Amino acid sequence: MSSITPVILVGGSGKRLWPLSRESMPKQFVPLLGKQSTFQQTLQRVADGGLFGRPVIATNEAYRFMAESQAREIGMEIDILVEPSRRDSGPAMAAAAVYTRNLGAKAVLALASDHLVMGAEAFRAGCLEGLEAVRQGGIVTFGIPPTEPKTDYGYIRPGSEHIGPVQKVAAFVEKPNAQAALRYIAEGLLWNSGNFLFPPEVLLSEMARFEPAMAAAAEEAVAKAKKNGSTVFLDAEAFAKAPAKSIDYAVMERTDKCWVVPARFRWSDLGTWDALLDVGDADSAGNVTEGPVELDHVRNSYVRSDGPLTAVIGVEEVVVVAMNDAVLVGHRDNLPRLKDVVQRMSDGKHKAATEHTVMHRPWGSYQDIDRGERFRAKRLTVKPGGKLSLQSHSRRAEHWVVVKGVAEVTLDGKISTLRENQSVYIPMGGIHRLANPGSEPLEVVEVQTGDYLEEDDIVRYEDVYARV
Repeated sequence: MSSITPVILVGGSGKRLWPLSRESMPKQFVPLLGKQSTFQQTLQRVADGGLFGRPVIATNEAYRFMAESQAREIGMEIDILVEPSRRDSGPAMAAAAVYTRNLGAKAVLALASDHLVMGAEAFRAGCLEGLEAVRQGGIVTFGIPPTEPKTDYGYIRPGSEHIGPVQKVAAFVEKPNAQAALRYIAEGLLWNSGNFLFPPEVLLSEMARFEPAMAAAAEEAVAKAKKNGSTVFLDAEAFAKAPAKSIDYAVMERTDKCWVVPARFRWSDLGTWDALLDVGDADSAGNVTEGPVELDHVRNSYVRSDGPLTAVIGVEEVVVVAMNDAVLVGHRDNLPRLKDVVQRMSDGKHKAATEHTVMHRPWGSYQDIDRGERFRAKRLTVKPGGKLSLQSHSRRAEHWVVVKGVAEVTLDGKISTLRENQSVYIPMGGIHRLANPGSEPLEVVEVQTGDYLEEDDIVRYEDVYARV
């Protein structure tokens, strides 16, 4: 029987990695390093069936289909715990602890989905070392030996009590200034990775002690949850009773049951573009590049293009990220300001602040090709076996042209089949559905016309994906 049940927390918008990471497609689902996303890399770290059980993904409605799709791509089976509202990591971990306890889990490993871990064997060894403290009723965190005086990480002060290599936590320390960070390194403090290993009943008892409303809300939300296959929907009314608070503030910084494993693996939270420069494969001038870029007299910079050919000349210590609909250029010293800049763009209703050009849906994806007054053109890609909801629109008509594959079209109760170069007109108010009955992806160009062309002009009559 597996010893550890992994719980992977999937949330957050990743504003500090804009424009690659956005609300509609946050950094954990984006291939920041290599071809796989950090979510997929996290899943693969817990794929050892001799040590780990079936992963539980704690996420929200917006991201559950991306989690399902990316897990399927790498052949991993998962359960999904859907949070009905964003309440920070405390309520999410509480609900996951209740859910896994009810499944009979004795040890739960809570992992962030957007971190980099280099050294899979050392990671598993750290988990095994932490299990002894867990068996003795401890809550274990993973501390990272610092390589430099980072000011954007919290720190852990280890105590003198030991269980093998695992040390009792004397204190959690907030993010320091540069001078304090140097002192912390000299004093043997560790970076706080924000990943935890614990007996679920112990975490819940400590939460009931410090945050009784949060613990009670989690118990009620799971007790009243609804299940659809391997997806569990927490009760919205109950979950909303939980105070929005991080697990660090709710429990970890207050409990006397916390222990720390000094990790032997390399780790980064990949929180900023600077972090990618730190862990990337730099050239002789200290530059890390991704995609079609050309550099001339550039030093110590991160330059990436996920679209247009990008040339950078005669600069140092900069970050340049070019995408088809947005570009970031900034000095590395000013990167902490990016989050505020993205928020201002979002407040100003700039769609590119929160939405990628490719929007992912459970049936596939769509991408805007062009839009103007009273028209919008999209490219739809429908996965094999995928189908859109049965729906209608009150303020727009649609024209569908099949570019590749076979389309099954439902329109006002009649079903027809379209092949490449064939088209159909969907009038305003027509009850319709597009589906892919084939074994290859279906590509359709959709042209919308009307006086309102946003995604909320939709009435759903039937949806196989149980979207809310």
